Amino acid sequence: MTPEQRRRNRIAGIILAIIVIAIFAWTFVRGSALMN
Repeated sequence: MTPEQRRRNRIAGIILAIIVIAIFAWTFVRGSALMN
């Protein structure tokens, strides 16, 4: 695996993690708003 591929994979992983965290945060905020 070349350093270029490794960097691209890391960037893709970071983007995926951000999306997952954003979905969890969105769900949590929506749930809190609906409960109140």
